[in-house]
Amino acid sequence: MLNIVLFEPEIPANTGNIGRTCVATNTRLHLIEPLGFRLNEKALKRAGMDYWEDLDVTTYIDYQDFMDKNPGAKIYMATTKSPNLYTEAQYEPDCYIMFGKESAGIPEEILCHHKEDTVRIPMVGDIRSLNLGNSVAIVLYEALRQNGFAGMNEEGHLHRLEWE
Repeated sequence: MLNIVLFEPEIPANTGNIGRTCVATNTRLHLIEPLGFRLNEKALKRAGMDYWEDLDVTTYIDYQDFMDKNPGAKIYMATTKSPNLYTEAQYEPDCYIMFGKESAGIPEEILCHHKEDTVRIPMVGDIRSLNLGNSVAIVLYEALRQNGFAGMNEEGHLHRLEWE
């Protein structure tokens, strides 16, 4: 099972959308405090729809608490500062993919110790970053693809009509 880690997320709708993506992909969500919202906030639940109750989510009081409770975890850090493309990483089935807060990303004090484990999504020009929910989906689905979409429905079906 893959793991998504949000470092100090600030916007409840982003976290709600990411939670829904995690439920749809059987991915664990890890939230590193402080959060910019309360977990019972209406905007969070609205974005996650009725999936939030099915989410496997763990919170941590800070980055050190996360590291202490996940010793030896393989962690990829998504950042616009990385020299490595997200498609170049080889995501293990139980790895952790960390994303930083919307306003500042993952602190450079953390990143500078993990150069080989950082990944970036390519963009043109001086765009600062993509939306956090979009970024999580892009990298998560690459990790899922590399792991053969294990346990996922790969085929859809029409409900009322037949394919021609």
